[in-house]
Amino acid sequence: MSFIRKVVTENAPYHVDQKEIVGVVRNLFGDRYDDIERLLRVFGNGQIEGRYFAAPLDWFERERGLEEKNQLYIEEAVRMGSRAVARCLKEAEVAKEEVDAFFFVSSSGMSTPTIDARIMNELQFPPHVKRIPLWGLGCAGGASGISRAHDYCLAYPDSKVLVLCIELCSLTFQRSDLSKSNLIGTSLFADGAACALVTGRNVKAPSPGFYIRDTQSTLMQNSEDVMGWDIKDEGLHVVFSRDIPKIIEKWLKPNVDLFLDKLGKTTEEIIHFVAHPGGKKVLTAYEKALGMPEEKTDVSRNVLANYGNMSSPTVLYVLKEFMENNPSKGEEGLLTALGPGFSSEMLWLEWGDAGS
Repeated sequence: MSFIRKVVTENAPYHVDQKEIVGVVRNLFGDRYDDIERLLRVFGNGQIEGRYFAAPLDWFERERGLEEKNQLYIEEAVRMGSRAVARCLKEAEVAKEEVDAFFFVSSSGMSTPTIDARIMNELQFPPHVKRIPLWGLGCAGGASGISRAHDYCLAYPDSKVLVLCIELCSLTFQRSDLSKSNLIGTSLFADGAACALVTGRNVKAPSPGFYIRDTQSTLMQNSEDVMGWDIKDEGLHVVFSRDIPKIIEKWLKPNVDLFLDKLGKTTEEIIHFVAHPGGKKVLTAYEKALGMPEEKTDVSRNVLANYGNMSSPTVLYVLKEFMENNPSKGEEGLLTALGPGFSSEMLWLEWGDAGS
């Protein structure tokens, strides 16, 4: 068993209203689609009001190459990640010298050495912290990162582990891509960072948090074309299957039931539903698949409205809101996210005091 002690978030520097984005997309693509106004409805129907980007909106009006995009990814990821890590440690009252391992999660840019190494240099971390960078997990990355930190803490119960998720999805925008996937990604994707501190069972904490009781990772066989990136000369091109909501409705419930059966739980015992808000249709599919009332996804819908889909950090934005609402001791919940593969990551959580 491990303990989620603190979660902090770090927004990208430029806030943009969804209506402003519609105007730019209309100008860029209006003469290339016969039915641009019909296609633009996806921006209004997605329940997103505003998002944060790594660059100002007019930056996206020019064609940008992979090198330029990726250099901005590195610069902003180090800046945002350093701020998130420093605040997480400060608010958790933990010194950087106490950190045993550092999980870094991202899928929207490339860097070798990885961003965690650059951040450790920026913040002057001690040299012997174990680095575990995870790439390619997409929207499931936040839940997967916390799960792998949990595994680490099971092996090392005295440890303190950082999980940092950073995605700059806006930088994957393809100005010349006329596919439906590119338009949907443009209507959803945003940028953000989140950092969590996870500790082993022997570590006490000054304030309550969520215990991780168990986790489950699932890979759907032969589903590589459901979600992900196509890597081309211009950069990363988003892949979205139109069948994602149907897949969730049919595949998710048996997967959740398997996990809950192992725990001796039922869906009625899910008090807190900490779900990655991949989009409005994804949240609706969650509700249908699990027979949940819409209010169970209120926090996820609020994060989606104010931040969009930031891929891996998004579920940690949701988790942070649940933690700030200060649940009652013993209340339980399910943290879940879906990503490329097609894959699922789930964690069973219970609110309590560390060391209790």
